[in-house]
This record gives sequence, C-alpha cells and structure tokens, in this order.
Amino acid sequence: MPSTLHDAWLHGIAVNPGAPADVLLRLLAAPEAGDARMTLCGRRQLSPEVWEAARRHPDFRVRRHLGRNRHLPAAQRALLADDPSSLVRAWMATGPDRLGRRLEPLPEEVVVRLMTARTGPDDLLTADEIAGQLSSQIPLSYYQKLPTHPDPALRIRATGHWQSLTDRQREALRTDPDPAIRASARDADRQYDPAATEADLPEHDCHHRVHLLLHNALPKSVTDRCLAERRDLTLLASNRHTPAEVVALLARDPDRAVRLRIAERADVGAELLTLLATDPDEEVRARAAVQPLFQARPTDGPRWLEEDRTSPELTAWYRACAASPHPLARQAAAGAARLPPDLVPLLAADPDPTVRHRIAEHQESAPAETVLAAFVERPDLRAYLLLTGRVPRTGLAALLTHHDPGVRALAAADPTLPEPPTALLTDPAPEVREAAATSPLLPPELLESLLQDPGLARSAAANPALPAARLHGLLDTAGLTPARS
Repeated sequence: MPSTLHDAWLHGIAVNPGAPADVLLRLLAAPEAGDARMTLCGRRQLSPEVWEAARRHPDFRVRRHLGRNRHLPAAQRALLADDPSSLVRAWMATGPDRLGRRLEPLPEEVVVRLMTARTGPDDLLTADEIAGQLSSQIPLSYYQKLPTHPDPALRIRATGHWQSLTDRQREALRTDPDPAIRASARDADRQYDPAATEADLPEHDCHHRVHLLLHNALPKSVTDRCLAERRDLTLLASNRHTPAEVVALLARDPDRAVRLRIAERADVGAELLTLLATDPDEEVRARAAVQPLFQARPTDGPRWLEEDRTSPELTAWYRACAASPHPLARQAAAGAARLPPDLVPLLAADPDPTVRHRIAEHQESAPAETVLAAFVERPDLRAYLLLTGRVPRTGLAALLTHHDPGVRALAAADPTLPEPPTALLTDPAPEVREAAATSPLLPPELLESLLQDPGLARSAAANPALPAARLHGLLDTAGLTPARS
C-alpha cells in the first residue's frame, strides 16, 4: 500500500502532461496504483495506446472514469456503449461535468442503440436507467427523426416533446399503427385541455404543479385563483397558453419579476411592449425595447431544431443583433452557435462586458486577449474556459502579482516566464503554490525537494520537466511492479 507521499506521486504522474506512454501504461497496469488509475482515466488526454489499454482494463471501476473524461471527444467515449458493465455504460451516458453547458453530443447511432437497448441478466442498472442519463448528450438529429422513426420504441418518445412537434407530426402520432403510441399521444393531448390541467393540478407546491402551470393550457378557474392568491404568477406569465386578458393584467403586476416574464414572451404584443417600455424597472424596459427584434428571429419549426439550421434569414438576424444598440441583442448574438465568424472580432471589442464574456465563452475563434480578460474578470467562467483550451498559457508574467489567486495560479504555470516562479512556492494560496510546483522552469534540485514536500509532492510529480527515467524511479520507490523489459 503506497504511503501518503507515494500516493501523491502516483496521482501527480497520472496527470503529468510530459509523462510518456510507457510510464502511464505501467501506472495503469499496477493494482498497487489504486485510485491513481482512475485519475489517469478521468482527468487527462490519452494517447491511442493508453486509451486502448484503459478501455480494455479488467477493472470496471477504472474503465468507467473514461466515460466522464472531459478531455476525450464524444465519439471516443461513445465506444464505451458496448462495455460489458452497465455501470461503465451509465457513466458514459451521463458524460463529463457539463459546467452548466450542453455537452458535445454522442453519435446518433449510439444514442439510438442505448435508447432501444434491453437490460441484460447481469446488469446492475436497467437499460432505461442508462438511457435516462443521456439527455445532455443527445444530438438534434435524433430529435428530428423521432416522430417518424421506424422503431416504435423511439416514436413513442416523441410524445414526450408534444408541444415542440408540428401539427402534422402530432396527428401522425395520434393515428400511429402502434396502440401504445396512440395511447401516449392521447395522454400528451391533455396538455392542450384546460379541464385536464385543472383535474391534474396538485394543490401543494411541487414539480408537477410547476410543470402544469408552466406548459399546459389553463382554465379560467385556475388563472383566477392564482391571481386572487398571488400565487405562481411568474409561471402564468411564462406559459404560452395563458389567456391574453391575463397576460395584460400581469403586465401591470406590482412584482417586477412577473412583468419581466411578460416582456420576454414571444407573443407579447406591441401595445403591452409600449407599456413595458416605460416600466420603472430598468431590466423590464430593456427587455421590452429589444423584444421586437427577438420576435423577428426567423423560425419555421420546433424550437429544439433551430440551432441545427442555417439560412440567409437567420444570418441576417444575427447581423441585426450584432449591430443593435441594445446590449441584450448583442449578448444574444455573441452566444449564438451559428454566429457568422466575421462578427466575432466586432463583438469581442463590444463596450458591454457581458457581450465580450459571451464571445469568450461561446466562440471558438474568440481573440486570445478577450478570453484572457474573461478569465481574469469572471471567476465563474474559469473552469469552462480552461476546458476549451482557448485560455492563453504564455506571456502571463504581468499577472504574477495579481490580487486574485486564481489568476496568479494561471501565470505561475507559464513556461515562458523570464525566471522560475520560486517566490510563488510560498504564496498564501495553495492553488498558487501548487501551480508554481508544476512550472517546468524550476531548477532540478528544487523540484527534487518539492517531491519530498507532502503539500506539493503531487504537483511536483505532475511537473512536465521530470524525465521519463525519474518518473519510472518514482514508480519504483512507490512499490509498483517494475516495467517489462
């Protein structure tokens, strides 16, 4: 069993970007490495030979970490869909931590296979439980084909997106040859039946009540009661089925959150927008001013298909948003997946910081200086920006004395600093000390001393300046099986 110091070395070597494949393969093959094998599989890029050894590893606990490795492309993680362990397949279906964003989708054929899979006799998780983890990795092409898919097990899933379907698609599902699909379509039609909403609506606060009030057709008795009790008004304000006379009342509600929801409605009319444009709340006024432009966004199909389409009309709309005097419009353009590339530099220089930050967050061609500024100014975006690989890692010497330890830590690992960041090895912030210990500029004798420091040994073992022979020596000292000759 490795000591605490030895364990720190193993975990550091597991993420060392300079560790050659033979070192990583040795670590992966050694049972004595313990959880460091999980670190290797879950927290770094993998060369082809290490990937193959990892996905064929005999221990499912090691393999499953591959499914949540954010450094692996979706197509590579998708190969785990055939893993014999249901736990490995489930971790792959869940995917890496989204950091609040949609993941790169899995290949459509893999999603279909998991959605139609059967539970095996030795599976610890059912096929439905695994499929239920897929939501954040499903490609839009899968949703496009659901209503007419030849497999009834998938057509029935289309009824779960009932209000996003076209009238023709809904009618086809109502008359589907499969009785289970027809029954599911009838049940989905209750969303358009005010009497059904009233019958199904729970009195107590719960997720089901929120869902019904947010999405379903509402009878007058329900809206009248909500208004009288001043209950769930933001839900009524967001529900596209809410009657026009109720919408008009809510546009004058004393709660600014309710009025803001009305200003955000896709169907709010010019008269109410004129009223809301003089609202006492600045955010309500801003939304009312820009809403006509948002309502003009070209659309000819279900909302969940829009970002998969490009058209001259949509491109023109992005340009109108980018040129708009309203910051909300420019923010919308900056975050668009299909933003014309020539608009990126324009919005990267926008006077509104949120526009610039959204360019850094969403656009692959964002200028390096814009990304670095967003990293410095928005701590909440840092983990995601680092994941994109767009954050500059060199030329950061001016940030070594920044007041924010997260920024100092980024600068401490810069391999082009004019001198080693030895002063930061005693920084008050542990993340800065750890980053400094990974600097390849550190003198070898200092790096050797850090390998014996319990607080910095892990970071020192992750230092890419350590040669392969020294990494093997650390594995030897930690008691791992010697490398095969």
